[in-house]
Amino acid sequence: MKYAMSKNITNQRGLTLISWLVVLVFLLFQGVIAMNVIPVYMTDQSVKNIVEGLPNDPIARETPAEKLKELVAKRLSINSIYSVDVKHIKVKKGRGENILTIEYEPRGKLIGNLEYIVKFKHEARIKKR
Repeated sequence: MKYAMSKNITNQRGLTLISWLVVLVFLLFQGVIAMNVIPVYMTDQSVKNIVEGLPNDPIARETPAEKLKELVAKRLSINSIYSVDVKHIKVKKGRGENILTIEYEPRGKLIGNLEYIVKFKHEARIKKR
């Protein structure tokens, strides 16, 4: 009798059909999230590269604080970044430097009534010449 019970236990291997369906639905949901959110992070990487390049850029160093916002907006437009608007860019005058901050929240749809919100903030200190 013990032999028959242990034989039945060892015959079952792998997942059932319902288990495979649960795994498949989970993976599809993760794929949908990735397809919608990864482009947002790629766009943010471009914004980050623009902001990080400003302190070493001679044009940005010579640009007054009032015009710095326009300079950054043009560079964002050249890189086809439309999720960051001019209202998201702030410039503060400091002692011997300008402090540029870009803070924005891209939003989008996932599935049905599910949406995502991602918050980004980048700052650069640009020393004046």
